[in-house]
Amino acid sequence: MKKSPLLIVVGLLIFLALSFVSAYNKLVTLNQKVDTQWAQVETQYQRRFDLIPNLVSSAQAVMKQERQVFADIAAARTRYAGAATVDEKSASASEVEGALSRLLVIIENYPELKSDQTVNRLMDELAGTENRISVERQRFNDQVTAYNLAVKRFPGSLLASLFGYSERPFFQSTAGSEKAPAVEFDIE
Repeated sequence: MKKSPLLIVVGLLIFLALSFVSAYNKLVTLNQKVDTQWAQVETQYQRRFDLIPNLVSSAQAVMKQERQVFADIAAARTRYAGAATVDEKSASASEVEGALSRLLVIIENYPELKSDQTVNRLMDELAGTENRISVERQRFNDQVTAYNLAVKRFPGSLLASLFGYSERPFFQSTAGSEKAPAVEFDIE
């Protein structure tokens, strides 16, 4: 039996349409996964930000002279709350990390703080939160990688440009974050 050329064309059009829909749905799914994973990163940031005031208030009771560190933490938290983009939030979170690491160095240098059970419990929770943040950032970057590959590869690149999907930025730590913070004590 001879196949009609019209039937072949219709079959080809159906195949192309299904391929198009499948590729588009993949882009939508991957884009959503990136957004969802960033929300997970923000959830862990929020956990950190919820713990910090408790740690700061516990430490402030013992250390009156380290007010600048406390002010830096509060200012960095405020900047994070006002950040709108992933890049702005990432930079603000890095500022919080810097101020927080200075606080942790200070706590290590104060024996009365190191022996305080509340401070120790908060420090343990904060350490766990920092680990969670690290894991969620890695998962975010993994999702961004999958999405960016779909946007760059053919035929996804055609669909991506047609529907306005573009590469997403990775989470990157700020310059200098690999260096330990310097903490100076004003001894009077």
